[in-house]
Amino acid sequence: MKVTYTMQGDYLIPDLIPPESPKVGKYGMLRHSYLRKHRVGLYNGMLMSGTLNRHLEETDREANRMLEQLTRQMAQTLGVTEELKAQNQLQWVGRMNNIRQTAEEQILQSLIYA
Repeated sequence: MKVTYTMQGDYLIPDLIPPESPKVGKYGMLRHSYLRKHRVGLYNGMLMSGTLNRHLEETDREANRMLEQLTRQMAQTLGVTEELKAQNQLQWVGRMNNIRQTAEEQILQSLIYA
């Protein structure tokens, strides 16, 4: 990497471009927080090598994909259908919330805090 400089008065100032901020959601931020607090060596290594943002984006993408897939599979297994939604909305909402929380807990344990 070649660094260029710009003359500002009597000083040469390096033309530094800050890295792009990662485009992460909830799970990427949770992973960032976990690495920063509990896996300091890994966090610093990824930060110094420039792979942290890519890792956080990938983790967030994978977690969202897993959440969608697990929710769909669990709803199908437990018989939570659109028919139930039409017949008894409160029961459907309760079951879907339970399914989503269970799926989210699995994701946190297997992907975020691993």
